[in-house]
Amino acid sequence: MTDPAGEPSLTIAVLTYKRVEQLVPLIHILREQAEKSDATASILVVDNDPDASARLPASAAVLGAGRYVHEPTPGIAAARNRALREATNSSLLVFIDDDEVPVEGWLQQLFDEYLRSWPVAVVGPVVSSYEKQPEPWIEAGRFFARRRLASGTRVDVAATNNLLLDLEWLRRQGIEFDDAFGLSGGSDTLFSRQITAAGGEIVWCDEAVVHDMVPASRATRTWVLQRAYRSGNSWSRSSLALEASGVGRARVRTVLIARGTVRYVGGAIRELVGRVAGRLDAEAQGTRTRRRGAGMIAGAVGRVYSEYARPHTVFSTTEKA
Repeated sequence: MTDPAGEPSLTIAVLTYKRVEQLVPLIHILREQAEKSDATASILVVDNDPDASARLPASAAVLGAGRYVHEPTPGIAAARNRALREATNSSLLVFIDDDEVPVEGWLQQLFDEYLRSWPVAVVGPVVSSYEKQPEPWIEAGRFFARRRLASGTRVDVAATNNLLLDLEWLRRQGIEFDDAFGLSGGSDTLFSRQITAAGGEIVWCDEAVVHDMVPASRATRTWVLQRAYRSGNSWSRSSLALEASGVGRARVRTVLIARGTVRYVGGAIRELVGRVAGRLDAEAQGTRTRRRGAGMIAGAVGRVYSEYARPHTVFSTTEKA
């Protein structure tokens, strides 16, 4: 962990892929927060579009407050690793998504929580609203209502959409994002689980809120169920990746198949009961649980669902045992 006696320096990393209209206003907000922060803060924009569509607008917006880099390698893991490697002069790195808007004081709240106990990572909540009123099935399932915890609570896994990291600790441990998860998603799940497996602490900061707008294209049954399948798939794959031995992976694979089967069957029963009883919430949540269970089973046997696959890439592959 960073030496408390040292002067922390901080890089705010924004990974972007063809969202220039949302990116530029976000950069202006981040500039204001960086100026008000007690830490020496700068902004890093990592453009993962092979065509570098954000180069000119992002470079102009960030000028004097950080820099823009182009990472043409497809996949979120490559962009995340580029951010880790670019922040060579910083002791801390904060990830935020390009379609999010932080509340006033967000950056300082993350930093203050870090200073309270010097953990390896601090994660904050994401509060969603809808671009367009979704169908009742989506609202009944509460699929975009994310968890809220008391500040200081330890967590075992975290996403990178609102996350502060101690870079010096990560460098000593040699932990980076796994490129095998670049197009499938889930590299942040494995990354954060590697932190806790290595003895690192991840704590929650409930005041460091970012808001995101759920586009109409995501507020659908199809998207929710695909995400549930991918979530289960990447959980199984990350669980297997954490096991170094073949014997250990065989044991974990058996457990994952069993747990995935329980989720699949239990979810199917809840879905049916909800439908018969006219309980839309139970039906919706049961359907999602069933799909997550299916994803867990698929991941346990080596199937990879590539949620972020781009044209000319493979959408589903099989991993070696």
